[in-house]
Amino acid sequence: MPADLAVIGLGHLGLPLAQAAVAAGISTLGYKTGPEGGSLTPAELRRMLSGGFRPATDPAELGRVRTAVICAPTPRGADGTLDLGQVEAAARTLAAQLRPHTTVILESAVHPGTTEEFLRPLLEAGSGLRAGRDFHLAYSPSRVDPGNRDFTPANTPKVIGGLTPACTESAAAFYGRLTDKVVRARGPREAETVQVLETNFRHVNIALVNEMAVLCDDLGVDLWDVIRCAETKPFGFQAFRPGPGVGGHGIAQGLGASGRPLRMVELAQQVNHHMPQYVIQRAATLLNEHGKSARAARVLLLGVTYKADIADQQGAPAHEIAVRLMELGASVSYHDPHVPAWSVLGRPVPRADSLYEAAAHADLTILLQQHRTYDLQGLSVKAQLLLDTRGATPTGAAHRL
Repeated sequence: MPADLAVIGLGHLGLPLAQAAVAAGISTLGYKTGPEGGSLTPAELRRMLSGGFRPATDPAELGRVRTAVICAPTPRGADGTLDLGQVEAAARTLAAQLRPHTTVILESAVHPGTTEEFLRPLLEAGSGLRAGRDFHLAYSPSRVDPGNRDFTPANTPKVIGGLTPACTESAAAFYGRLTDKVVRARGPREAETVQVLETNFRHVNIALVNEMAVLCDDLGVDLWDVIRCAETKPFGFQAFRPGPGVGGHGIAQGLGASGRPLRMVELAQQVNHHMPQYVIQRAATLLNEHGKSARAARVLLLGVTYKADIADQQGAPAHEIAVRLMELGASVSYHDPHVPAWSVLGRPVPRADSLYEAAAHADLTILLQQHRTYDLQGLSVKAQLLLDTRGATPTGAAHRL
């Protein structure tokens, strides 16, 4: 039976879109482009299947939908640019099945110009159809925020930029079924650059507050109190908080197909990439101050995902921190309610079954991620020595980043 929508790529972008579409009553098929890392709980899968979701393995099914959204991942390649390999594979698969009047939308994170200069030629060459005349083509930046219970696809405005005004309106008609508000960009390049701006905004502001964390530690100033006070300003300020590094799927990037760097973004990346090493420096200093050495120290890492209350470990700083601790000779273990098994450098890291017992046994406990299930007050009492990189523990209960 034909579906209204095909979501091509079922990773961190595609799965939330498919879930939102099913919730809106849209018959949806999902087509995987590769090992994308997305996953559903059995209960979520049952709800989606009962709501009209259907996994697809036959490419021919892509030719029987009204709308196809490409959500293939675009990881950073060895040369630092975005790897469009899975987008290309998805485009070629779709092009071979593409029929007139279909609306094709790209949601993958890409450089400005990709929809017109990269995706369009692939679709046209593989289908014999012409974008803007025979089928609609548009770009919409994904605004997925995993674990956010306040902002969902339904109440998050969707930006759309089509190849032609008709392409924009066709994409707007689709997204209008999912969200309360649709914002029309002048074209796909503008919509693509929205994604670049939003991602870089996050990275640059996190870098600023990370530098403030280092400065305030040197000055003996409580940064967390500074932020608490500063965020009462009703204009011209948005609070960001420091951490052990920046994870997630959104990669800070320059503009253009060549990835021309933005100087401020480059500097932000340098600052953020240094944070795991800064955590190690703070940890070693704390151990020394308490008469212990990092060598042979028992260190417990709490929360190894990139964001609180989810299982995704993409880009999480916990990996580098664990590696550096091991290089110093420390004995590393971890606890995370969302990660049943964790490996570093190809070796499994021991998982603590009893959190309080493990914290009491460890020479140093480092809070890397503030999962909702953690009782931080109780943890601060049990831990021999606690380094809080998230400013989540009560004032005076731990050493804060």
